[in-house]
Amino acid sequence: MTKRSTKPLADFLPYQLSITANAVSNLIAREYESRFGLKIFEWRIMAVLGDVGQATQSALVDFTLMDKVAVNRACKVLADRQLIERRPHGSDRRSHQLQLTSAGNELHDEIMPLAVEIEKRLLGEVTAEELEMLTTTLLRLRDASKELIDAN
Repeated sequence: MTKRSTKPLADFLPYQLSITANAVSNLIAREYESRFGLKIFEWRIMAVLGDVGQATQSALVDFTLMDKVAVNRACKVLADRQLIERRPHGSDRRSHQLQLTSAGNELHDEIMPLAVEIEKRLLGEVTAEELEMLTTTLLRLRDASKELIDAN
């Protein structure tokens, strides 16, 4: 008989990060889908394009850490809804530059105050010092993860 790990799953940090991210995503997704008809992956694409202006699908994969299939599906839905537009990439005929349309920008500007409000409610009991420490820790964990992936 093999010996079980002495650490319960509930105490395993990757598990805690995953379920916390899922809980927060589900909270946000429920609001965005009911109010705007957007799934969370679609909103992530819109949010990134709202920040960077334009990007290729490959760059969106890198920015969001979503898989290629999810990015492709989200971009197709957003293009079908005329919230993003595709333009040929000048130096690479196989890829396209994506950017928000005017309707996409309007929707983005409508959603951002809601996103800020959800964040405010979510962090209501978190002090400024705790938030700074959490943000720093999450960035360090993300960087360490990238380093470990790149090392393999």
